[in-house]
Amino acid sequence: MAHSNPLSHRSSFQSQESSFRRPQVAGKFLVSSERKVWIRGVTYGAFRPRAHGDHYPEPAVVDSDFSQMAASGLNAVRTYTVPPRWLLDLAFKHELRMMVGVPWEQHVAFLEEKSTPGRIEEQLRAGVRNCTGHPAILCYAIGNEIPAAIVRWHGRGPVERYIERLYHAAKEEDPDGLVTYVNYPTTEYLDLPFLDLVCFNVFLESQDRLRAYLARLQNLAGDRPLILTEIGLDSRRHGEVTQAHVLDWQIRTAFAAGCAGAFLFGWTDEWYRGGHDIEDWDFGLTRRDRQPKSALAVVRQALAEVPFVLKKSCPRVSVVVCSFNGARIIRDCLAGLSKLEYPNYEIIVVDDGSTDTTAAIAAQYNCRVIRTENRGLASARNTGLKEAKGELIAYIDDDAWPDPDWLHYLIETFQSTEHAGVGGPNLPPPGDGPIADCVANAPGGPVHVLISDQVAEHIPGCNMAFRKTCLEAIGGFDAQFWTAGDDVDVCWRLQEKGWTLGFNPAAMVWHHRRNSVRAYWRQQRGYGKAEALLERKWPEKYRPAGSITWGGRIYCKALARALTMRSRIYHGIWGCAPFQSRYEPAPGFWQSASLMPEWYLIILSLAGMSALGLLWPPVLGAVPLLLIAVSMSLVQAANGAIRAS
Repeated sequence: MAHSNPLSHRSSFQSQESSFRRPQVAGKFLVSSERKVWIRGVTYGAFRPRAHGDHYPEPAVVDSDFSQMAASGLNAVRTYTVPPRWLLDLAFKHELRMMVGVPWEQHVAFLEEKSTPGRIEEQLRAGVRNCTGHPAILCYAIGNEIPAAIVRWHGRGPVERYIERLYHAAKEEDPDGLVTYVNYPTTEYLDLPFLDLVCFNVFLESQDRLRAYLARLQNLAGDRPLILTEIGLDSRRHGEVTQAHVLDWQIRTAFAAGCAGAFLFGWTDEWYRGGHDIEDWDFGLTRRDRQPKSALAVVRQALAEVPFVLKKSCPRVSVVVCSFNGARIIRDCLAGLSKLEYPNYEIIVVDDGSTDTTAAIAAQYNCRVIRTENRGLASARNTGLKEAKGELIAYIDDDAWPDPDWLHYLIETFQSTEHAGVGGPNLPPPGDGPIADCVANAPGGPVHVLISDQVAEHIPGCNMAFRKTCLEAIGGFDAQFWTAGDDVDVCWRLQEKGWTLGFNPAAMVWHHRRNSVRAYWRQQRGYGKAEALLERKWPEKYRPAGSITWGGRIYCKALARALTMRSRIYHGIWGCAPFQSRYEPAPGFWQSASLMPEWYLIILSLAGMSALGLLWPPVLGAVPLLLIAVSMSLVQAANGAIRAS
């Protein structure tokens, strides 16, 4: 097949009407044309180069392979070399999305010679430029498994900065393309927050260990999609029957853990590496002659059923929305709830004495509307609990709306554990304005606190669900909490009873942040009153100075950016541990002091003493202390702002 000018292809594809478009990131998932895209992928290659340099089989063979992939339920292909344009066209023909790997010499000390980094960047730019604008592109992988020894030799910081340099180079060449780096457990500690997708190659032959490790990776991924870019098993050593069995649970476990997709390694046993055909590994779904193994039929069935296998009996869920004068925001919430994919749920709107049109708006949706006097948030939640017909009660705020699979993930956790409650992340939606963005990156928002990757100490009220029997056993919510604090209190009371709370990182909701300084100030005043009530009720949970103590880790971007702590990496004996993680010590007093409320009381006291010094000079000694205290807060705020940008 003749090669052609990429620009001519670009124009022809732009004019072609097709629902097959490049996906975009939406929180923990990928979407295209407002529909979620689940990546069901397979790796392809690398192959022995042909005479004219292509690292792929003849076009007729590729066409046959892609046809068989599509028929097997696969919708994405990962390559390890930049594909020629004709291969991208074939992928588009079969509606396969391409994850394009751009190879470079990452297995040597690539930062040693001054000329090497620039040459690698130009090589990467040329590879991305070859694919720019093509609708079959899923994303670009700007690196794959830089060896741990190389990372240690250069240092974690320089490697992270160089990957970021390559990321921006790829973005300059194809601004609409998603860009990622494919990591693996041995360099899990690399901190790459700029990537569009979090991608890992993970080969684990124990389902429980894979499930636990995916929970860890999800927390590392934060509010970005997690994709497994290599999973699989060698049929030469384990047998084709075992390969099929393991691939089945690997696929199901990946999607149940909230991954946005997974790539099976690989399509065929034909594999070329280091100038040689690899003859002693057989990871493919097909043999070298493209005859299918037993794994292919099993994979086809598993891919058809993921991400969720609907059980015959799905527990009834009552979704409760409590609102006071929420007419401006509740419509998005109810519209989102009406699009939930879960088959067995009801919506209850508790109108807590609103004086606007909240009840009238709610009546336009398929929900029960219960109107009460204005008795506060906790009382409204209790009203919803009393009226609920479901065995599980899910609470969401009126200024939030759920991902369509929100309930699926919550119920998955309830059914696989004994947790009394389960929560998930709440992400700020894009487009709310600069003030809302600032608030989203500031301390004081609704965050979860985790004891481990899967067990929570606190789940925020905008995204929490409970077993009805457990809530009733503790008497529901404490009605003294009018605007906030009820979620913290109910979590502590459930744990006091001996129950546990779970966390599912894929059970996400979109949650508006305050978009004006006045609204944010009003919210923080409400939080302050709630803190006072909590301290009075739970004095053992607070420090003598009045700040709360958590046993778990607070998952808040603002805190992570402000608390720049020196971390320690576990490399194992001789640096050969297969799983090398980064450990961060608890922040010391001087690192966390300026984030505590009492710190600002100290500043006010020093300011008062400094002002008094105008009348009584001996107390002017407070002025240097005041400047130091204010400077510490400003430096920490500036550091957080720089890291956020």
